[in-house]
Amino acid sequence: MSLPKLLHHGAHEGVTGSCHQLFLDANYSVLIDCGLFQGTDVSRNGAREHNQAIDFPLEGVRALIITHVHADHVGRIPYLLAAGFKGPILCSIPSAKLLPIVLEDAFKLTFSRDQRQVERYIDEVQRRVVALPYDHWFTLQRSAGLLARVRLQRAAHMLGSAYVELDLDDRQSQASCRVVFSGDLGAPGAAILKPSAAPERADMLILESTYGDRLHKDRSTRRQRLERVVEHALANNGTVLIPAFSVGRTQELLYELEDIIHHRQLEQAVVDAPALSHMGVDWPRLPIILDSPLASRFTQAYRELKAFWNDEAQARVDSGRRPLAFDQLITVDSHADHQKTLNYLVSTARAAIVIAGSGMCTSGRIVNYLKAMLGDARHDVLFTGYQARGTPGQAIQRFGPRQGYVELDGQRYSIHAGIHSIGSYSAHADQAGLVNFVTDMNEWPGEIRLVHGEAQARHSLKEVLARTYAEARRHVVIVSSDT
Repeated sequence: MSLPKLLHHGAHEGVTGSCHQLFLDANYSVLIDCGLFQGTDVSRNGAREHNQAIDFPLEGVRALIITHVHADHVGRIPYLLAAGFKGPILCSIPSAKLLPIVLEDAFKLTFSRDQRQVERYIDEVQRRVVALPYDHWFTLQRSAGLLARVRLQRAAHMLGSAYVELDLDDRQSQASCRVVFSGDLGAPGAAILKPSAAPERADMLILESTYGDRLHKDRSTRRQRLERVVEHALANNGTVLIPAFSVGRTQELLYELEDIIHHRQLEQAVVDAPALSHMGVDWPRLPIILDSPLASRFTQAYRELKAFWNDEAQARVDSGRRPLAFDQLITVDSHADHQKTLNYLVSTARAAIVIAGSGMCTSGRIVNYLKAMLGDARHDVLFTGYQARGTPGQAIQRFGPRQGYVELDGQRYSIHAGIHSIGSYSAHADQAGLVNFVTDMNEWPGEIRLVHGEAQARHSLKEVLARTYAEARRHVVIVSSDT
C-alpha cells in the first residue's frame, strides 16, 4: 500500500499554526490539529493576528484529531467551525476537559464576548468532542475497501498531550500503512506528567522539530537552577516576572516552586532563626502570584485530573501536600486586582514572583508588567519556554542582555531588567529526544516529514537523522521545507 496523501495547512515552514490533512482515500480525510499562527508565522502564512480564517476546502473531512490544547494546535478551531466543519473532535480524556477552556478564551478574543453566544458555542464544541482513552483504537472509517483507525499515546508535553497513530488497511490488497503524527513531544522528567514511549512502528512519521538544533541542559538539576536564578534575581528586592503559557508550563512551574518552598520550610524547622540569615530569600514567606484568570482555571482543571498525574506527584498529594494550591500561592482574577498588584510591586521593594500570560509576551497581563518594570534594574524576567521569532518575548530574550529595547503595543520600552532563560524547562523534546523517538521504534519509518520548527532546527534535525539512518544502513526519505 502506497503512502497516503498529506497536505500541510500550517507549521510546515514555521513553528506555529499546526494543521495537517491526511487523506484516508480519494474522498475522505482527517485533520490533525488546527492551531493559530503566531509571531512571524502570521505574515508568512498570509494571516492577520485576529483573522486566521480557514483557506482550504472541508469537503470530505471526517474528523479533527487534537494532539494537545496549546493555542498553536487548537486556536483556529473557532474558524474551522465557522467555515462549516461538522465532524467530531477526537482527543484524550484530559484534553477533553481542558479544550473548552481554551476555546472559550479563543472565541471571546476573536468572535464575541456575549455570554449567551459563548455558551452556545462551547455547548456545540462539547457535543463534538469524543474523549479517547490512551492506547485505544477508534474506528474512523469502515468500508468494503478500507479500515481506518486512530490511537492516541502519551506524548508527555502537557497534561493530555498525545501523539497520533493512524492505521490504514486496504481490505482488497491486504496491504496496510501506519502514519504517526508526533504532535509536540515532551522532554524527559517533566513534572506531573507520566512518561511517553515511542511507537512500535511507522511507515510515515510527521515529526516536530522545535528544538531540532539543540540539546537541553541537564534537566535533573533544573529545580536547583530555578532556585538559584530566583535567589539572584530577588537580591535587589525586585519582582521576578515569568511569562508562562496558561496551560502546561504554569502548572509545572507551580509544582517546582512548591517543592522549593516545602524543602525550605523543612530547613527552617531544624535551623534556628539567626542561622537563617545566610539563606537569602525567605522562601516560605515569598508570595507566588498567579496573575491570570485563564491559568487559574487551567490549574483548577489540573487538580481535578490528578488521576493522570505521575507517581511522584500522586505521592506528594498522598503525603498531605498541595502541589498546585499551596499557602504562598496568590491568584489574581479581576482586572482591578491586577492593577492593584502591579502598582504595589512597582512602588514597593517587596520581593515577589509573578507568573502571567502570555507565554511569548504577545498579549495578556504580562505585557502590563513588562511595560512597568522592564526599565527598572531591580526587576528580572525569567523565560522558561520557547519564544517564537517575531514575538516580543524573543526580542526581550535577544536584546535584553544588550540593554536594548522592545516594542510593546507600538511603543518602545528600554530593557534594564535582568533577563534569564532556563532552557531545561522546555516542554519540547530536544534533538536527542526527537532522534530517540525514531530509533526506539522496532520498525523505523521509511519516510519522515519535519514540521513545527524554524528552518535551522529542521535542517539540523534532518542532517542528524540522515546520519543516524546511514550509520544503521537503513533507507529513509526525509522531507523538509528548508531544502
